[in-house]
Amino acid sequence: MGNNEGFWWYITLEGKDENEEDLAALADLSGSIGSEIKEFPGKVALKAYYRSTRDLGFWIGRVQEVISSWPAVRIVDMGRIENRQWHTAWKEAFPPLKVGRRFIVMAPWHKGKEPEGLVPLYIYPGSAFGTGYHESTQIALELLEEMVSPGIKVLDVGTGSGILAIACILMGASAVVAIDNDPAVLPEVRENLRLNGIPEGSVDVRTGDLLSGFSGNADLLCANIVFDPLAVMLPGVPGVLPEGGTAIFSGLTLKERPAFLTMLPSGGMVPVKEIRKGDWWGVAASRKA
Repeated sequence: MGNNEGFWWYITLEGKDENEEDLAALADLSGSIGSEIKEFPGKVALKAYYRSTRDLGFWIGRVQEVISSWPAVRIVDMGRIENRQWHTAWKEAFPPLKVGRRFIVMAPWHKGKEPEGLVPLYIYPGSAFGTGYHESTQIALELLEEMVSPGIKVLDVGTGSGILAIACILMGASAVVAIDNDPAVLPEVRENLRLNGIPEGSVDVRTGDLLSGFSGNADLLCANIVFDPLAVMLPGVPGVLPEGGTAIFSGLTLKERPAFLTMLPSGGMVPVKEIRKGDWWGVAASRKA
């Protein structure tokens, strides 16, 4: 999992000065492995770094997708950068981070520095989404803390780094099916499972598009993705969740909250708990009778 690629791609985004946190979050959502902010009068630029295992066109596509609903944000520059001088800064960009009541998210190079009384989630900050440093991932973890009970079966849609699947197993879930539509993230998920000592076979990692890769039932469904795929998936939720089952949806902005709440009934769901962090919002919902 080391970074021996020799160089990274970078893409520079520009927005208004009040967009600073949004820019960092959008870079994270697009799969960036780290970023640097520069402020100018009335505007802010963010240089986001991406792994060279994919071509630059792929990353530009990912960035354009996540910024499409942010008219004030645009791409202003892109290129490649040798990774030498950036490498140590990148490692320092991922300090241990406490999430919710019980978790601490840690890059593997911080192993051995776990604070007393917290459950470590070791996540290699690779190209998969879900390092734990993004508000939407923190929202999902906090909602899972409330909703996971020992022995349940979980379906994690859009698993990314596998962080939510790992947290569910550590909280006592008996089995997790983790689905992602990008086969390139699967080796990263498996590496993160290994880092966390998750027993072989307790997480079934597979490629699939939303619910199409899954037949069967789960007690809990979690999906930390973005609005459009969540909306597409909602009507299929009653097919996988029993009455009284729970779904956790994250990756939504506060602006998208009203629209998403009006759509929940299409999945036979009623909201039971909401969390907001900055401009991001997530909800736990229950499958009604």
